[in-house]
Amino acid sequence: MTERVVVGGALFHDGRLLAARRSAPPELAGRWELPGGKAEPGETGPDALVRELREELGVETEALERIPGEWPLKPGLVLHVWTARLLSGAPEPLEDHDELRWLAPDELDSVDWLDQDRPAVAEAGRRLRAAAPVASGGA
Repeated sequence: MTERVVVGGALFHDGRLLAARRSAPPELAGRWELPGGKAEPGETGPDALVRELREELGVETEALERIPGEWPLKPGLVLHVWTARLLSGAPEPLEDHDELRWLAPDELDSVDWLDQDRPAVAEAGRRLRAAAPVASGGA
């Protein structure tokens, strides 16, 4: 059986990661995820992510690099996560979500992430912390 890829976006902006709260289906409602959706046949992961974030959030983004790993969602579906940056627009919960939050690296544990998103969120947090400006102390 061929697995269909679901792309998730670790969308970074101003040192924060975007979290999206599911509104459907009922078994996922109220839990948080990295926004995204199913890649269409023949579509690359980065292209699918840019399209999905435009449809779900109304923003233009650029897919940057894939976070290593893949996570099974249900039979026939596997999650691939890409980092992405916001190019234009302000994200709004247009489809499948009822709330969005920009989370700083130390706030990532403040929401109830879907289990399959947790490893990618942890890696996204490591990347955000590594990219954060280091405060310099006087010598």
